[in-house]
Amino acid sequence: MDNKALYILASYDDATEKHLAGIQNKLYENGFSGWQTRNLPMHITMASFPTDQEETLIEKVKKVASETSAFDITFNHAGIFQGSNTLFIGPDANAELIALRKAFNEDIDWTAHTTMLIDEPETIYSALPIVMKELSSFRGKVTTLHLYEFFPARHILSVDLAK
Repeated sequence: MDNKALYILASYDDATEKHLAGIQNKLYENGFSGWQTRNLPMHITMASFPTDQEETLIEKVKKVASETSAFDITFNHAGIFQGSNTLFIGPDANAELIALRKAFNEDIDWTAHTTMLIDEPETIYSALPIVMKELSSFRGKVTTLHLYEFFPARHILSVDLAK
């Protein structure tokens, strides 16, 4: 399919996953459902690639994971992307996160974020107060890289970062 691509995702330790999923679950409990892909770990998308690069990316993800230590990040803000259809929680883009991004894509014109909800702008505006009520600054840890193909979602690989 023409709309398929490969995505490298960075995900979190169990405590960070639970905390972020808890905020997203508050949205679900309040009747928001959205169009975001479910049943994925909470994550930051590092880069996307054409599907013909799968074998190369499998090796690259393994190599980068073996050379990158798990690292702490601080989540301290929420945001809405241009177009107002994506509500997210964002970490500070510290040196480790930027280095991880650059391992896959030299372009640092990118917003590190974990998506909470994708929907119509009016729905996003209604959901924002719930996220803001639940969000306070917290530390998390990036621990794992994943390779997925979308759409539909197909898990290809997960590799823990070096400890």
